[in-house]
Amino acid sequence: MDTSFLSSMNITGASQARAFMGHLPAQRCFSSGHRMSFAVKSPVLRNKGKRLHRRLGALQVICQDFPRPPLENTINYLEAGQLSSFFRSSERPSKPLQVVIAGAGLAGLSTAKYLADAGHKPILLEARDVLGGKIAAWKDKDGDWYETGLHIFFGAYPNIQNLFGELGIEDRLQWKEHSMIFAMPNKPGEFSRFDFPETLPAPLNGIWAILKNNEMLTWPEKVKFAIGLLPAMAGGQPYVEAQDGLTVSEWMKKQGVPDRVNDEVFIAMSKALNFINPDELSMQCILIALNRFLQEKHGSKMAFLDGNPPERLCMPIVDHIRSRGGEVRLNSRIKKIELNPDGTVKHFALTDGTQITGDAYVVAAPVDIFKLLVPQEWSDISYFKKLEKLVGVPVINVHIWFDRKLKNTYDHLLFSRSSLLSVYADMSVTCKEYYDPNRSMLELVFAPAEEWIGRSDAEIIDATMEELAKLFPDEIAADQSKAKILKYHVVKTPRSVYKTVPNCEPCRPLQRSPIEGFYLAGDYTKQKYLASMEGAVLSGKLCAQSIVQDYKRLALRSQKSLQSEVPVAS
Repeated sequence: MDTSFLSSMNITGASQARAFMGHLPAQRCFSSGHRMSFAVKSPVLRNKGKRLHRRLGALQVICQDFPRPPLENTINYLEAGQLSSFFRSSERPSKPLQVVIAGAGLAGLSTAKYLADAGHKPILLEARDVLGGKIAAWKDKDGDWYETGLHIFFGAYPNIQNLFGELGIEDRLQWKEHSMIFAMPNKPGEFSRFDFPETLPAPLNGIWAILKNNEMLTWPEKVKFAIGLLPAMAGGQPYVEAQDGLTVSEWMKKQGVPDRVNDEVFIAMSKALNFINPDELSMQCILIALNRFLQEKHGSKMAFLDGNPPERLCMPIVDHIRSRGGEVRLNSRIKKIELNPDGTVKHFALTDGTQITGDAYVVAAPVDIFKLLVPQEWSDISYFKKLEKLVGVPVINVHIWFDRKLKNTYDHLLFSRSSLLSVYADMSVTCKEYYDPNRSMLELVFAPAEEWIGRSDAEIIDATMEELAKLFPDEIAADQSKAKILKYHVVKTPRSVYKTVPNCEPCRPLQRSPIEGFYLAGDYTKQKYLASMEGAVLSGKLCAQSIVQDYKRLALRSQKSLQSEVPVAS
């Protein structure tokens, strides 16, 4: 996804591997229809009550998928499907546009996919040798995968859910039970749950989940929190957008919400949404997430991909693009955007000396990389100038393989509520491809990471182990006197999704730029799902829609350009 000479913007965290001592072949979970399960012979660690207690008995592990929620009749899913059908039903072009797209993350892949659906020819260029951008992953010498991030697919992601359906890969999502599970820092080894009952519609299922949890918030705190949220519920989207100028902490103080609500819930939520704390995060980000989760019955239901993202998600998109005449080229890094005398794009110049010319151009790279590629001639245009406020946030993804199966684990995403860790999962339980009945592999998001991004992998692992010793007090010690590390990988992203601080919303650009024939895609561009996989996919669809709508103008422009290049006979 990154381009040209910007090695500092790459995912630079090198993997540090230690000998994988006595590694046994992993046994897999097997899927059949909507439900998949595997269990070792021991009691089940699936407590349907409010709390999971650590147990000192026999190993207890469950690997189970839940049925896919019925999303097809929800308003957002239908709207996303309608946008998808726009491309399939649009008038076939007499001469397909050749559209050059830089960046094969979800935004670039989505742009190319939907342009191909509309009958055009995308040429997708990826700087690196791996697909996926922020969902990229790599295989180590042992054949194990390590990823850029811990990626969760929500029911409230209608464009992604439609995309999986269009590609025929819906069965690759492993749905988990409808719960949010938080570690209890003051009760090491225990968890607190928010369980969303299937029998209640939204928002009653979410209200019930909050009311039934008495371990994280007291009744007076819940009441004050609910009263604080009333303006958001009554004011709708205009109110939500108006809160962009306040941080989460400022908004809570203004609304009289107790500090403990911040400490117990919103620190974890802020770090999970944008890798930063509530004193920096725009309240608009939280309200948008709450709106999705509370207004859609299955909005907060989570799924894991059943394997590594490049092969299980990105390659099906690439195959789809190629089947319709498009191209996808790896190791094609942009060095410069060359311009015509009128300020429009002449071609993309690559680092290998080649030049790629098209009828239209799209940059689907992260905002930090694009800002370094903006031609000097465009720098004073407001559309590009406002991008200066959008800055990627650093984040670190940690993978640790242990010499044993951890008992205090669970088949779900877990909110650590640690000062250094955001969320984590035992991928040897939650993900089919990574499943191992004998050893745990924890994947953890280390955030906020600004003070740690420049530190060594060894320092980051040591700090992670100290935090894990609090989460697994009976099983993990910082000095490895209990569970031992077999190997680890640390993936650093110095500039990930844009940092959603107050007053960023006006700076997010539309996908159609003021430069004729030039477009942007990326989760930082204007769309309603903020910085997320869903936002990236939607941005690509909106970008492709703009190009299809501009077809006649772009085709005429290309025709005139060709005519101007024809030499006049003497």
